[in-house]
Amino acid sequence: MRFVPIQPALYLPSNPHTEYSQGASIQEQLIEACRRDNTSLLSDLLSSVPSPTAAADLLNNTTTVMGNHLYHEAASRGNYDVIDMLLDQDGFECDPINRLEGDTPLHSAIRWINGESAAQREFGNALVEMMLEAGSSPRIKNKGGLTPVQLVDPRNGELKEIIQKHEYASLNAGDFVNADEVNVSKGGKNAGRQQEVEEEEEDAEFSGSDDEERAEWERRRRARRS
Repeated sequence: MRFVPIQPALYLPSNPHTEYSQGASIQEQLIEACRRDNTSLLSDLLSSVPSPTAAADLLNNTTTVMGNHLYHEAASRGNYDVIDMLLDQDGFECDPINRLEGDTPLHSAIRWINGESAAQREFGNALVEMMLEAGSSPRIKNKGGLTPVQLVDPRNGELKEIIQKHEYASLNAGDFVNADEVNVSKGGKNAGRQQEVEEEEEDAEFSGSDDEERAEWERRRRARRS
């Protein structure tokens, strides 16, 4: 009887940049984990990295020979579980750009959904919404000048609505400014107008008849002068 040796199991290195005996580096194993939606392998690999900072650096800078980041590899296959795990990592970059199309992972996820059956849309839409809520930008254009929403299959109206909702929120972010910050801005139009109003109030004479109102007017006038 001929003896056939069994291939040994892969053992994880203590140093994230050393190679396995089989010749696969930790970067190659990370790519494989993201392609296969293998959260157990991804977890084991991350546990071998000495610090969260080193883990973030590894996750953000590992790319395939085609120029895809780990996030692109997972998103282009609709690998929900691995993406969920990646997004939980401190310092993880939500919008890396790949080399060929200039796509973000959000672009990649939409390309994947477009190629799936209608039965997969609910799952795919939930995946995109998770990515958006985690910080993926709906406003980045790829090399073709297209934002993610412009890639959506016209038959998938629900996905378009999901992205447009987040796009609207992104466009309006930062429109509301604290009134106190506006009023104290040096040289600002509002600050200048505020000063004019105060000067007008300073020069104005009290025209009311109520003694308590006059007392309050006098108090405010003294406070502005002090």
